[in-house]
Amino acid sequence: MAERPYVLLSVAMSIDGYIDDTSAAPLALSNEADFDRVDHERAGCDAILVGAGTIRADDPRLLVRSADRRADRVRRGLTETPLKVTFTTAGGLDPGARFFTLGDVEKVVYATSPAAARTKDAVGAVATVVDAGDPLDLPGVLADLSARRVHRLMVEGGTSIHTLFLSTGLVDEIHLVIAPFLIGDPSAPRFTAPASFPQTPTTPMRLAEARPLGDVVLLRYLPSPP
Repeated sequence: MAERPYVLLSVAMSIDGYIDDTSAAPLALSNEADFDRVDHERAGCDAILVGAGTIRADDPRLLVRSADRRADRVRRGLTETPLKVTFTTAGGLDPGARFFTLGDVEKVVYATSPAAARTKDAVGAVATVVDAGDPLDLPGVLADLSARRVHRLMVEGGTSIHTLFLSTGLVDEIHLVIAPFLIGDPSAPRFTAPASFPQTPTTPMRLAEARPLGDVVLLRYLPSPP
């Protein structure tokens, strides 16, 4: 089996399982204490991955915020912020998005074969574009990241990305933050989409930690062995 990074999936959701609402602005599902925790986790990773839909919808920076943590990474011979990674099946990425323009670090875009050429045309000047097969070959992508010296990968969404990693059993740890409210809009994005998952009621995950952070709570789960 090819080597792959340790995969940490990080998500915040409402009590009823939504990761956003349907408004134009991103929904804040965490508080400052949790933002600082996420920043600490980012600083300890070699790469951060989000889907192309998250880039288009939220325009995330995906940077380490703390100056002390950035300096510590540099002292350890690393870039200030982890490598940035995204997946796309359709292309259409904006080279002016903050994913590409912020952070002096390599950006890698894994595109399915039908979208690879147009993705390279769109963002090839600001990112490394890799043909990831059709359908996207997730084990191959992880092997490629391992070859790029990515040992710890933080996956930050959205729905289709969570579903892809969890349904293929390629998650080593889940950090699930529960926000103290409900959304109740069936058209809003959920944590995962319907899929066949290896973790079922007969093979439940193991709760490794439950940590209150103000009004939110962090649940850290470790998947059961297959």
